Amino acid sequence: MGSKMKSQEQLEIAPLRSLDDFLLESARFQIPNYKDLDKWGNRVTSNLLYYQTNYFLTALIIIVCVGVLHPIKMACGFLVTLVLFGLFVYITNEKVAAAQFKRKHPIVSIILILVGGYFITYMLRSLLVFFFGILLPVLAIFIHSSLRLRNLKNKIVNKVETLGLKRTPMGIFLEELGLEGDLF
Repeated sequence: MGSKMKSQEQLEIAPLRSLDDFLLESARFQIPNYKDLDKWGNRVTSNLLYYQTNYFLTALIIIVCVGVLHPIKMACGFLVTLVLFGLFVYITNEKVAAAQFKRKHPIVSIILILVGGYFITYMLRSLLVFFFGILLPVLAIFIHSSLRLRNLKNKIVNKVETLGLKRTPMGIFLEELGLEGDLF
């Protein structure tokens, strides 16, 4: 029983699907029926599971392309996002200390807020490039998974994934989002 549990917990990487199957000749695309959201959701979910390695490579290529076209803005946007996230975590965890500092030093607090606002405004282009570089792959993956029709092989592989015989990164991610049970 212990070895059975171990085999189910092992993470497996899904195989890279051929370019012909992913985009070219054998791929069939159709606009989804927007009135049947369940069917559209099943199509997206099953394509995310079946083409997950292709989607990962697609996202990596798009992020690298944006990074090559705008390396400084991408790096600055990443750093600004990191700083803003760090400040947010610090302030939310240290509410008392932040409130005491604000009460003891109101002018310094206002100056810090104004300087921070100016910094964010000054770095807005970098932030936009960074978020564009992150969200463009998400959009491309969503469009492909929405338009790509499933084939028989896709359905069989996804059924195996749903039964838990194979644990992949996308399967775990979708399970955490609560979409695992929605398949088929």
